[in-house]
Amino acid sequence: MKKTVTTLADGRELIYYDSADDTVRDAVDQRPLDAVSTSSEIRRDPLLGDSVAVASHRQGRTYHPPADECPLCPSRDGRLSEIPDDHYDVAVFENRFPSLAGDSGRCEVVCFTSDHDVSFAGLTEEQAALVLEAWTDRTADLAELPQVTQVFCFENRGAEIGVTLGHPHGQIYGYPFVTPRTELMLRSADAHRTETGRNLFDDVVARELADGSRVVLEGEHWVAFVPYAAHWPYEVHLHPRRRVPDLRELDEAARTEFPQIYLELLRRFDRVFGPGEPPTPYISAWHQAPFRVPGREEFGLHLELFTIRRTSGKLKFLAGSESGMNVFINDVPPEAAAQRLREVASE
Repeated sequence: MKKTVTTLADGRELIYYDSADDTVRDAVDQRPLDAVSTSSEIRRDPLLGDSVAVASHRQGRTYHPPADECPLCPSRDGRLSEIPDDHYDVAVFENRFPSLAGDSGRCEVVCFTSDHDVSFAGLTEEQAALVLEAWTDRTADLAELPQVTQVFCFENRGAEIGVTLGHPHGQIYGYPFVTPRTELMLRSADAHRTETGRNLFDDVVARELADGSRVVLEGEHWVAFVPYAAHWPYEVHLHPRRRVPDLRELDEAARTEFPQIYLELLRRFDRVFGPGEPPTPYISAWHQAPFRVPGREEFGLHLELFTIRRTSGKLKFLAGSESGMNVFINDVPPEAAAQRLREVASE
């Protein structure tokens, strides 16, 4: 992998990740951009103890542009975009409309490919491996920033999820605090260690493998399963068999196998509702241990993939119980979801 760091016309950082070591990236951003002006503010909720990012400048962000005006495509034929070069493998840049900025953290956009019409599931294994390298490198770099406590790499896919740009891309958030979901996992892991003397993440994976009814995919170094108490209609958790706290700690064998397992998982998601159905909307989220906090060695890196579509043509809406009390009601039994995801392997 070759990494090239440059800047855009307004001073934001842009990073190219290329498979070929001899790739030259010297294109200059020719756009007459004003400096980025953000008003991101973190406010603490005294009742719940969590934090909310208030970012009013995001109201003006790009919204569903036509394909020929996509800001994530390369700059070609006189049309200038966020990517000055006329082609790229993987590109990462600071978001022009960040939810988190300055002392409040950092937000980046990850473009998986310059091909506007492909999805992550349509990438080759080599391309997916390069995205994993980019995620890992960004995690390492952001870990060095004093204002970043936790790194979250994720992809929102599909209009139903709220995606406003159709180009295949994801995001990376560098939070200035430990997120509430991670705090809960760390608390559960600590209680489990106190009660049993064992690691919670190791025991969860061992339980799923021993039961088998919710296992979707197994590799030599990864295992994918629908969790026992899945919140979403189709939800899969992907764990490395050797527990590590974050992407930086994956060994070479796990990195090599990841594209095979992950691409197969995404392709099954697209087939789960049957032939002729539109692509499945999903959120794909890496859960990594926060930095510089007690108990991070107990955390287990894993990816959570889920869809808000519960059946053909119907979405799972977060209504009173979910939105008001954070108590989920799942219409699809986890065992049935796992069985369906196994069945579509041959379709």
